[in-house]
Amino acid sequence: MSSAEVTSNLKDAAVGLLTPFDDVDTDEILFEELSATTDWLYDEGIRLFLAGANISEYHSLSHQERIDVVRIPCETLPADATVLAGAGGSTKTAIDLGRTHEENGADAIMVMPPHHTFKHEQGVADYYGRIADAVDVGVVPYLRNFEVTVGLVTAIADHENVVGIKWAIPDIELFAECVASVDSDVVWICGMAEPLAPAYWLEGAEGFTAGATNVEPRLGLAIFDALEASNMERAHELRDLAQPFMNLRSEPGVDNVYPSANSVPVLKSGLECAGRYGGPVREPLVDLTDEDRECAERAYDHIQDGL
Repeated sequence: MSSAEVTSNLKDAAVGLLTPFDDVDTDEILFEELSATTDWLYDEGIRLFLAGANISEYHSLSHQERIDVVRIPCETLPADATVLAGAGGSTKTAIDLGRTHEENGADAIMVMPPHHTFKHEQGVADYYGRIADAVDVGVVPYLRNFEVTVGLVTAIADHENVVGIKWAIPDIELFAECVASVDSDVVWICGMAEPLAPAYWLEGAEGFTAGATNVEPRLGLAIFDALEASNMERAHELRDLAQPFMNLRSEPGVDNVYPSANSVPVLKSGLECAGRYGGPVREPLVDLTDEDRECAERAYDHIQDGL
């Protein structure tokens, strides 16, 4: 797939692929279930896939598992699907992983945020730049959970191999300033899912990553169509359908101080509501309580009732 095709295909609703672990032994990944869910999402109309992403439990996967959860969709999806493959860690690790993803058929590399206690802006720009230098496919830096400045984003986006920016920082004013300041033709992707997709679209986003759409593909596709048609009233109606489900994802769960611990287990519960395999999560995540699982089912039904 050419760079121009990848750039065009990033302007869409992107769905993340959850990693299906065995119910008895979470050390085992059920690759047949991963393939089946990927096929289902494609059949429902999804064409942009995030493989080995945060919601794939990237940080709970071994190096080989990070390769395998990308390789499977690359092997099974038709040619008109675009696979954006996650790679992160040290610069060398991310380059090795990105090159392997490229060899296995990934269309672009999503570079995970550099989780380092001590960072320097120039070092972060160099991190993304060295990875972009090392692969022949397009690169999409994932900006999340660290402070950014307009200067840093401009430096990152200026690399000729950076085709998009996935923005997941809750600062829409800074986002708008960055969009206005960057001269390159990168695709701005709202990485904050359906509730904020309309607001970020108005400030320059051309695509968004899914939340509830991971379990109900029709929702995100309908939101994207409404945004493209400038039908903001419809986009807001659809956004509101996702809100209860997404609110539950943002909750910490029981006996926990960390925010959004429910995020991935709610998605896995939603997949099971859709008749797919969700399965358990791996530590440091925990599965939903029965009460939260019932809340997830009601939130899923709310989406169905409104579509």
